Amino acid sequence: MELGFEEKDFLACCGSTTFAREIAAIAPFVSFEQAVEAARDIWFNKVDVNGWLEAFAAHPQIGDTKSGNQKSETSARWSKGEQSTALATATDSTLQELFEWNSRYRKKFGFVFLICASGRSTPEVLAELKKRYPNRPIIEFETAAQEQMKITELRLAKLFTGKGISPPVGGEYSATQATKAEGSGAPAIKASQSSVRTRPPITTHVLDVSRGSPGAGIEVQLEMWKGTQPRPLFGKLDSGGWIFQGSSITDKDGRSGRLMSIVDNVDPGIYRISFNTGKYSPNGFFPYVAIVFEIRESQRSEHFHVPLLFSPFSFTTYRGS
Repeated sequence: MELGFEEKDFLACCGSTTFAREIAAIAPFVSFEQAVEAARDIWFNKVDVNGWLEAFAAHPQIGDTKSGNQKSETSARWSKGEQSTALATATDSTLQELFEWNSRYRKKFGFVFLICASGRSTPEVLAELKKRYPNRPIIEFETAAQEQMKITELRLAKLFTGKGISPPVGGEYSATQATKAEGSGAPAIKASQSSVRTRPPITTHVLDVSRGSPGAGIEVQLEMWKGTQPRPLFGKLDSGGWIFQGSSITDKDGRSGRLMSIVDNVDPGIYRISFNTGKYSPNGFFPYVAIVFEIRESQRSEHFHVPLLFSPFSFTTYRGS
């Protein structure tokens, strides 16, 4: 049975008009899993920075379900249900503290503090807000995008429940955390230990911090160490033993294309991502940038996002999500 929804239904799940338009264009879906897979691909690979910000702005701040540029009565009702535990566990003092921290967060990052609040108490929300507040903006931006995806998956579950189809419990559904769809009558949804990827397990993007814009048109190459030694020796990182995995050129949003196949489990080992920064910035200090990192056996099913924050005379990186 194919399940069809309108664009407005998907806009209630995620406040990005690009997301709603893209996912509505490929509907209907034969299953909830297929809808979630499509949603993840669109959100992480097709929605740009402005689309992410548009979705963030559609949410009320935690503790105030009437704020935010909510797209519909449905999304407003869902927001209220998702915050029900936080509101039920709040006191006057914790609400005031939450309000103050929300204001500090918005002033620093420029958007509302976003968290999948379903089932979380006010103390839990406050603790997470304080934990994330010291983050650098680029890291926090990606963290917020991950939280948005959790919320979107939860709301997709509510859509399917509204059609009389209960999303799978356990085995096939791979939401990040177990949640209960408050205020909708939806059943509890349990997290799975497995996931179906919609993007390669190793990804990257480039941000040109000297211009405050994505680093577009940069050649990127991914390699894996297959030398006779277990790992490349310090000082000999350019010796033979690196095996080409894939290459791409960053797009207008600074994102690379596929550097490797989409697989559920990535091979453990030493990897290297190289960026042709000399071609991008001919008068800069770095002819190229190479980032070497290790994926361990216990991390085979995880995702590794290794971005480059670049300027002509400096660069940095981190493990994103």
